[in-house]
Amino acid sequence: MIESLLVANRGEIACRVFRTCRERGIATVAVHSDADAGALHVREADAAVRLPGAAPADTYLRGDLIVKAALAAGADAVHPGYGFLSENAEFARAVLDAGLVWVGPPPGAIEAMASKTRAKELMAAAGVPLLAPVDPATATGADLPLLLKAAAGGGGRGMRIVRELAVLDEELKAASAEAASAFGDGEVFAEPYVEHGRHVEVQILADAHGTVWALGTRDCSLQRRHQKVIEESPAPGLPDEPRAVLREAAVAAARAVGYRGAGTVEFLLSPQGRPYFLEMNTRLQVEHPVTEEVFGLDLVALQLAVAEGAALPAEPPAAHGHAVEARLYAEDPAAGWAPQTGRLHALEVPGAGGEAPGDASRLVPGAASGLVPVGPSAPRLRVDTGYAHGDTIGVHYDALLAKVIAWAPTRAEALRALRHALRRARVHGPGTNRELLVRSLGHPDVVDGRFDTGFYERHLDALTAPAPGERHAAVAAALADAAARATGDTLPARLGGWRNMAAPAQRKTYGEHEVRYRATRDGFVVEAVEAVEGKGGKGGEGGEGGEEADEVRVVALSPHRVSLEIGGVVRHFDVRTYGDEVHVDSAGGAYRLIARPRFSETGHRPPPGSLLAPMPGTVVRLAAGLAEGARVTAGQPLIWLEAMKMEHRVTAPASGTLTALHAAPGRQVEVGALLAVVQDAQDAQEESSP
Repeated sequence: MIESLLVANRGEIACRVFRTCRERGIATVAVHSDADAGALHVREADAAVRLPGAAPADTYLRGDLIVKAALAAGADAVHPGYGFLSENAEFARAVLDAGLVWVGPPPGAIEAMASKTRAKELMAAAGVPLLAPVDPATATGADLPLLLKAAAGGGGRGMRIVRELAVLDEELKAASAEAASAFGDGEVFAEPYVEHGRHVEVQILADAHGTVWALGTRDCSLQRRHQKVIEESPAPGLPDEPRAVLREAAVAAARAVGYRGAGTVEFLLSPQGRPYFLEMNTRLQVEHPVTEEVFGLDLVALQLAVAEGAALPAEPPAAHGHAVEARLYAEDPAAGWAPQTGRLHALEVPGAGGEAPGDASRLVPGAASGLVPVGPSAPRLRVDTGYAHGDTIGVHYDALLAKVIAWAPTRAEALRALRHALRRARVHGPGTNRELLVRSLGHPDVVDGRFDTGFYERHLDALTAPAPGERHAAVAAALADAAARATGDTLPARLGGWRNMAAPAQRKTYGEHEVRYRATRDGFVVEAVEAVEGKGGKGGEGGEGGEEADEVRVVALSPHRVSLEIGGVVRHFDVRTYGDEVHVDSAGGAYRLIARPRFSETGHRPPPGSLLAPMPGTVVRLAAGLAEGARVTAGQPLIWLEAMKMEHRVTAPASGTLTALHAAPGRQVEVGALLAVVQDAQDAQEESSP
């Protein structure tokens, strides 16, 4: 029996495993980098061991240090989580050689599937349909588009779509560098990219006694940069026959390598419904909660039971209802999915529980039969996270803040419940993809199940358009600020609409909106809301005469809550301020606004043509031959930054001459740091003219 377990991972998955351990009476041990010294998974563990350094290669990818940590802390088992060393056969062997229990598949099974190239050879021999690999050295235009993939690991790292042969070599280098950073293995291969395909996978669970379960299907087609954003189970719109084919192929793959424990077999479905084997992930998946919720299972508990030698029942439990998971990332989808960093002030989802898999609907180890089924429960919400309020999101690791999961008897109910929960959540801190998730879950293609892996490429602009209610949020922020500055906590408010007033007004600017208001004997009167660029500028909202009289009336006002009557309907806004960052939450949406100074600091403006760091990170490489005086073309990649284990390209804003270069490989930069300056060719010509 396992008495003490070390999780060789961090963040959300470490916290997830610890929850089950607490329920099972198993002591827990965390490992942490210096950057994670105060992280939630460290605080929740019974003991913790430091891994000196911050970069993954120095910490969470150091199997030797992790084994030493387990022995030093007195652990008798190791759970790998996902990512990092979770699919490293040598690490699994090192754990076993140290006399510890490995909560994962046999090293031989990991080895057989660890390299996607070797796994495809094995599946081809077993008759599983595959996409034929393409040798990048001999690829022609007829092979395009190509998908480059890391041979080791997953999570979208080391993946690139190539549509032009001219950029193939460059993308190969980028994919290899990203894979080496994330997994310690830079091998990359190429295969045809299937347009409009669906990503469907099968969760498997196998014991040491010959039983293999195929636990339904999951659709993970909603992806950005080849990383999953929204997942659900069962996969919608699949007839019974394709489902059966997928289940049988998954079981055959598991049996072919003598699999044991939890794993996932992933497939690509063409628009015609033909399945192609992609890979087998020999670990627990990020999206495992949707399977837990539908089948009433605790997959981590089952991993532990199988590792202890327990036998599974001959057949898995029946599936009930539908579950959808949304990954809440600290990122800006409208800015190339750039990761965001900073302090997390609040993370609350009303009505959600953190227990896994939620309520009492699960299979748990039993004294007699090994596993005892417990009946399904009512519709529910669940949040899995590795952060709590007050924590800081840094640059070193994945941008995942939390996973929000909804289960309901039907798919439509689950989508609606998850969308409602995300809209009502309080997420205060760095920018997130929360609004994108809300809009995605309500998009007609998603609601009707008509989507594929290209969904975000087609709809990103619409899904990231400015929120229509932001100007009202700016009004609420300005009035809450005024209330906080006034004497007393609550002010009376009998106010008129937005209209022109002769008397001077106070001005506050939030994001793109300048709010003009003034105090009267009866409270505050809002005069107008204008776009920052001025009348007729971007947005075109508000301004003089921009609103009909009496459209907006303040009903109640305090420093943290503002009630506005908008078009005859009273709406409530909760306001929280953290320095110049203001969060406004309402039933109609949530808004993160930055309070802007009334007068711009013109003396600190960067020179024209400046390349600024879009996120904090590390400069990993420069374009070949890049130096001051070099000629560059618009859109040419010049500088590569690494943040949260992903590479991001900084491109030339225009054709011209590189007049300054401040970036150098290995340099740490903050968001907004000046990396280089490109003088536009036209500007240079004008300067040289008499």
